[in-house]
Amino acid sequence: MEMSQYLEVFIEESKEHLQTCNEQLLELEKNPENLQIVNEIFRSAHTLKGMSATMGYEDLASLTHQMENVLDAIRNEKISVTPEVLDVIFLAVDDLEAMVESIASGGDGKRNVEDVVKKLVAIESGEAFVETAAYQTATAVGEVSLPGSSYDEFEITVMQQSKEQGFNTYEIEISLSQNCLLKAARVFMIFEALESLGEVIKSNPPVEELEEEKFEYSFMVTIISKEEPSTIEAKIMKVSEVEKVNVNSFSASELSVEEVAEEEAAPQAQESSVPVQPAAAPKKEEEKPAVVAKQSSKTIRVNIERLDILMNLFEELVIDRGRLDQISQDLQVQELHETVERMSRITGDLQNIILNMRMVPVETVFNRFPRMVRQLARDLNKKINLEIIGAETELDRTVIDEIGDPLVHLIRNALDHGVESPEVRRANGKNEEGTVVLRAYHSGNHVFIELEDDGAGINKEKVLQKALSKGIITQETANSLTDSQIAELILASGFSTADKISDISGRGVGLDVVKSTIESLGGTITIESQEGKGSLFSIQLPLTLSIISVMLVEIQQEKYAIPLSSIIETAIVNKQDVLQAHNQTVIDFRGKVVPLLFLKDIFEVPETKEEEEFYSVVIVRKGEKLAGFVVDSFIGQQEVVLKSLGNYLANAFAISGATILGDGQVALIVDCNALIK
Repeated sequence: MEMSQYLEVFIEESKEHLQTCNEQLLELEKNPENLQIVNEIFRSAHTLKGMSATMGYEDLASLTHQMENVLDAIRNEKISVTPEVLDVIFLAVDDLEAMVESIASGGDGKRNVEDVVKKLVAIESGEAFVETAAYQTATAVGEVSLPGSSYDEFEITVMQQSKEQGFNTYEIEISLSQNCLLKAARVFMIFEALESLGEVIKSNPPVEELEEEKFEYSFMVTIISKEEPSTIEAKIMKVSEVEKVNVNSFSASELSVEEVAEEEAAPQAQESSVPVQPAAAPKKEEEKPAVVAKQSSKTIRVNIERLDILMNLFEELVIDRGRLDQISQDLQVQELHETVERMSRITGDLQNIILNMRMVPVETVFNRFPRMVRQLARDLNKKINLEIIGAETELDRTVIDEIGDPLVHLIRNALDHGVESPEVRRANGKNEEGTVVLRAYHSGNHVFIELEDDGAGINKEKVLQKALSKGIITQETANSLTDSQIAELILASGFSTADKISDISGRGVGLDVVKSTIESLGGTITIESQEGKGSLFSIQLPLTLSIISVMLVEIQQEKYAIPLSSIIETAIVNKQDVLQAHNQTVIDFRGKVVPLLFLKDIFEVPETKEEEEFYSVVIVRKGEKLAGFVVDSFIGQQEVVLKSLGNYLANAFAISGATILGDGQVALIVDCNALIK
């Protein structure tokens, strides 16, 4: 069988399972007694192992198997959950992630994992982990699954609790065709089918032997499900090369946990001199079902390149839509006008669907941070609680791909320089555990991502002195800066207040890279800070980068587009109301002094019209700063496709791109952020 066709799916699903491991391990650290969490981690690790073995990545499968052994011991209460144990499991997950990344980059997925394997084996074989003799014997001989003789204490408890919650237990005998060549692949597909119907709790032979094809052509699986036997049988029979399926109902109600515990303890007393406390029966959690049947997936994976092609084709359709609308208005033919109107409605709906297809929850970026914060907090000997709010907020995939690294830098900076050590926080009357809040939310056509900490805040005097010594500002400028403007000086190129180089927040590198990346996405970043109280970094980003709403304006014989996201309102200003202040032309706009910028002069537009007695002004905003763009006339609002100017014109001042209008003309799109100082 040619496996390359499944490689992309394998990589994506492997990353998802590893992310689940990371998230659930963090939950387990908070709730070490919750065996339901351990089961979730075990399930993801187990599925990853099976996929890896099927795809031929034996090193990946082997390390996952070692990690799975430790998890199995934890869920059977033979190992206690401690931060030190979790540290080792996290190291294993790190190695697994590196191996998957190697495969994704075209490598073989091999990695030297000798150290972490030794640590996993040491945990598994430590004095706290001594398997019962009955368990060892059952595993060694691979007993046939018979009621009352081969289910362990944990499995019986799960079956009994599941029965109380409306689930049924089935023992399923499955036989493969004698001509089956890749038995492990068929086993994997069967388990995928079973896991969509319920919860697999046991197999005979054990799963690792099935994956290594250490069986003839038949095996048995025990599953907990709410489905009917006929449904289960039909689902398995859909897997090719399955010859026979027998689904038998089985009740665990007559099995006694105490009896099984006694059976296991007796041979242990005879064969082992090491005293072992019998594992306590798992506690029943009434508010949660023991097993939850999985819902079948109703999603498909689509390569982002295909969505890019679809978007490019639709952009051409938007341009033609504008052209047809222009022709319809010129010809004034009723039938044509009605057809164009209907086409506009349909393409509008299509546009929403395509844009929504490209939207991705910021959770895909945020979910890497809890694990990162945990590790950094341990490295820094700090206590830090990370709160994530609004992870479901959606952004265009193009923006998502670029925003991860700036956020990593900001979080590292907050942990290293923002949140104080427990000793300092106690001395200042604070809770010794610092809090970092990462939140995202929609506002208009923008998404805001905020990072807030309750740390030491920014020392504004220190920032000013550093900025002056670096020549970033002059003393005259320093005297006129607001607190917010002083805080934002840390975003200047080459700026750093670090007293020593740190591997955590970067080797003395400032936050200018963060600012430039965000601005390249059409966004802005602002900082608010109160010394001793904490800091708030606020990032504003556009929802999408390809189709934007603009105000079309005319400057002499040329047309320009100003993004609506930057516009507050438009105004007509009489020339006698224009003032001069500090060598700058300004107007009084609703009690605020707003500078006027004449786009005709900035873009050196040839003069072909005489000046009017008034100015047409577009009031725009960048953060708290306002400016008025003077144009000759307003054309109206329109949705346009943002096209790049290409490498040759990439450095054109204050122009972010261009668009083709309905009449075939090209309009340049004004970069408002570049014009407002």
